[in-house]
Amino acid sequence: MHDRRTRPLRFMLDYVLRYPVGHAIVLGGVLGAVACAVGSQYAVAGLVDVLAAGNPARVWSAIAVLAALIASDNLLWRVAGYRASRVFVAVTGDVRRDLFRHLVGHSPAYFISRLPGALAGRISAAADAFYIVETTLVWRALPPCLAVCGAIITLSFVYWPMALALAAIAILLAAVLMRLAARGRDVHQAYASEASAVNGEMVDVVNNMLLVRAFGAQRREYERFSAKVGGEVEARRRSLAFLETLRLLHAVTTAVLTAAMLVWAALLWRAHLMTPGDVVLVVTLGFTILHGTRDLAVAAVDLVQYLARFSEAISALLEPHEMRERPEEPGRELQSYRAEESSIEPQAELTSARKGGRISLRNVEFAYPSGKGAVLRNVTLEIAPGERVGLVGRSGAGKSTILALIQRLWDPDAGAVLIDGHAISDLSRESIASKVAVVPQEVMLFHRSVLENIRYSKPDATDAEVRAAAEAAGCGDFLDELPQGLATMVGERGVRLSGGQRQRLAIARAFLRDTPILLLDEATSSLDSESEQAVQEALNRLMHGRTVVAVAHRLSTLRDFDRIVVVEDGRLVQDGPPSLLEAVPGPYQHLLRRQALRVVSSEAA
Repeated sequence: MHDRRTRPLRFMLDYVLRYPVGHAIVLGGVLGAVACAVGSQYAVAGLVDVLAAGNPARVWSAIAVLAALIASDNLLWRVAGYRASRVFVAVTGDVRRDLFRHLVGHSPAYFISRLPGALAGRISAAADAFYIVETTLVWRALPPCLAVCGAIITLSFVYWPMALALAAIAILLAAVLMRLAARGRDVHQAYASEASAVNGEMVDVVNNMLLVRAFGAQRREYERFSAKVGGEVEARRRSLAFLETLRLLHAVTTAVLTAAMLVWAALLWRAHLMTPGDVVLVVTLGFTILHGTRDLAVAAVDLVQYLARFSEAISALLEPHEMRERPEEPGRELQSYRAEESSIEPQAELTSARKGGRISLRNVEFAYPSGKGAVLRNVTLEIAPGERVGLVGRSGAGKSTILALIQRLWDPDAGAVLIDGHAISDLSRESIASKVAVVPQEVMLFHRSVLENIRYSKPDATDAEVRAAAEAAGCGDFLDELPQGLATMVGERGVRLSGGQRQRLAIARAFLRDTPILLLDEATSSLDSESEQAVQEALNRLMHGRTVVAVAHRLSTLRDFDRIVVVEDGRLVQDGPPSLLEAVPGPYQHLLRRQALRVVSSEAA
């Protein structure tokens, strides 16, 4: 897909063919309008000859023909324009939707090294460039091209040597200008890249404005942004200067050729080889040819510029997905079951689909693409349905990576991850998400209402179900204090809510999703004591009857778990019940003692 679809013209053709009738109407309208325009010039020449011959009987018929051609010309342009206003806009909408769908299919590795604002800007830039290319082709490139061809054909019936000469000049001039325009592709792509970088930098700063203000870095960020804008301005200046150089070359050439054509026509008239009407026709058709080549060349130059922007955008966006669903098993789904009991009270009326939930990691090896070494080494782990397992160890040991592999945010380099006996690499993302819910350390919220943020985990949930999930997650106390309750907007990334409130919204999402597997990634580590207690109570309700895998630095939160797995340097070095590991000398006991010493030290301070 990447090799084929990132060629700009092939990409455009795919979308044009989605609306064949609409584009055919636009093309037919333009063809008809240009034909009428060229025909009207011939009609003008006929009218001049009729007037010169003093034949009043034919004057009105000549005027009627000319008027009909002019009226048809205008009408056909309007037909083409009206249809284009629907078809071209529909195409740009399809481009935005398809590019966005491809973008969200990328793995985390794609987004780590790219600014979100630049990616979003590229989608808009691609759609806008597509629209400009299409409109430029139809309104600015195609009409002069057709007009030049029609004028040359018509002129050949009057004086073929002049038609042949103008045709040769037009072809040569257009070829030279288009070749020169193609040389400027790198200049235009450089400008497109600089423009995307500026958009990405701006969005990145706005998203982190609280950090900027906290460190008094407004001036520093302004200077950094100003430098980025300076680079964009210079790149744009080079792009426009290149275009103007080509336009100047064409303007000088057409001025000289126009003068030569006028002299030639006058000499032919003096030699009685042309009538006055023929001279008028030759002059108007000559202007049409020369000005048409100018307009075509200018349009071609602009097309090269916008095609360069378009190519840069789609090349960056349409990189192949790093992780793909296997084509031989598209949409393969994990079977879901209805649980016998729900962890939410009956009055909540939430549908439960929990049963199963077995997790298997078999000889898993993994290293991050940008990392220097393996993060997980030959990890084998079996977690039974309904079992609660805690992952502990030092930072960087690989605990959160295990959670990421279970969600299939990454694929292992070797080995396999299975849920209920199915390799998740064979499953659709929707199927995996239907079995796995996550409560992360840093909760991600959209700038939408509380209701929409909770419902995000189950879009078809009723308001009553959302309210029930919020109550089960312990959100009731602060929801009643919000200005509009569930309808309150949470702000950018949930800035209007406290850390504990955001955490409980994440738990409400998991309640609403009601999956058999629950992943907890340091869900209480960044909270104060009061918030931690409220969140922990909600988590205890959420964990009931589910398979739970939790990463935690506070080992006290894992004492009621069935098993503790200690991870060191990407390997599983201990595995057993907390009470057993506490009594056995080893890494877990060492972690307990170190944590106890830190608690004592902090209390003494």
